[in-house]
Amino acid sequence: MKSNHDSAWYIIYSIFFLMVAVGMLWSLYTTNGSLPTSIPLFDLGLIILATFRLTRLFVYDKITHFIRDIFQHTEEEYTQEGVTYFQKVERTHGPLRVAYELLICPWCFSIWAGLFVTYAYFERTELFWLPILILAISGVATTIQILVNLIGWSAENRKLDAQERQS
Repeated sequence: MKSNHDSAWYIIYSIFFLMVAVGMLWSLYTTNGSLPTSIPLFDLGLIILATFRLTRLFVYDKITHFIRDIFQHTEEEYTQEGVTYFQKVERTHGPLRVAYELLICPWCFSIWAGLFVTYAYFERTELFWLPILILAISGVATTIQILVNLIGWSAENRKLDAQERQS
């Protein structure tokens, strides 16, 4: 449930994003003497795939659930009959709730991911090349896996439909 305070937090996070983007642009400008104006098509493909995979990693994958969990829940402790229980309760408002909503939104998070991947690419250090390549390869592998699952589920559904018609 959004509140007026949450709207203010969306504005604050947007301003923060703009400040980070301007800072990255300034960094690229001071490092290179100008801003990038072109990119080879192959490298653009790598950036797109790396951004896709990084987005999927943070928004959906189990391995980063602990990060989403930081923003999603607070723990509530209570004791009943001598046993202490911890219960996770969803945040309903505030900056952490808004951060969580931005973290689980693939469209929102992909803007942040795209900003960082593109900055890393244009930073032109060998340090960033390998992670971008690995994320891009993983993005292709993830896409293939999703398509194979979709084909498998479709075939399984057709098989079950055919069996129902025969019964």
